[in-house]
Amino acid sequence: MPTAAAIIIGDEILSGKFTDENSPWLITRCKALGIDLRRICTITDGIDDIAETVGRWRSRVDYLFTTGGVGPTHDDLTMTGIAAAFGVPLVRHPELERMLRDKLGERCNDEALRMADVPEGAELWWEGEVRFPQVVVENVCIFPGVPALFQKKFDTVAHRFATSAPRQVRSHITEAAEIDIAAGLRTLAERFPTVQIGSYPQFEVKPWTVKVTLDSRDLSALAAAEAALAAMLSKVQS
Repeated sequence: MPTAAAIIIGDEILSGKFTDENSPWLITRCKALGIDLRRICTITDGIDDIAETVGRWRSRVDYLFTTGGVGPTHDDLTMTGIAAAFGVPLVRHPELERMLRDKLGERCNDEALRMADVPEGAELWWEGEVRFPQVVVENVCIFPGVPALFQKKFDTVAHRFATSAPRQVRSHITEAAEIDIAAGLRTLAERFPTVQIGSYPQFEVKPWTVKVTLDSRDLSALAAAEAALAAMLSKVQS
């Protein structure tokens, strides 16, 4: 199944000026699409940081999503950093330049045209009713950072990433302590290797409980693991 990583680019996130809304949303969408999200990292608007992080992760996953740093201002350096990661120059895309000039008219100054500069060899995905195409360099999908724009553009191209087997999750709540169910969970994990099993103490409620989750694309194994989990918890709590 496809794997992905995400790079959230922006000094405004790291400085606390804005809260990262894109990561939680992307986690939910990737799960629904059947994509294994392996890593999310937040980095500065620095060319070296962008180049190093993109260079490290683009070969480790099927899709690498970046958000932020694609506007017309001096601190929008994502395209430059990605070009550096691939060892290619930043070039002005004629189709993007034409689109910007048509849209902005006399307001299309040099700063606006920076949004037409992309890494050499970049591909444009024209999908749906988006006003600006999705820029893609090999497996790196370059999204805007504004949450509303990111979500709209991601959903527009999501069919390119979707799989036929999205993950499904089951959960059970128990008042048994983790130390009392740890051995049983280990046995279940060994018995059902295609099911991801996790346990999470919930100290915000009284009495304290543990939430046990089962996560898999293999629905038959998921059902069997859930039945075995229910039996194990019943035995521990009796």
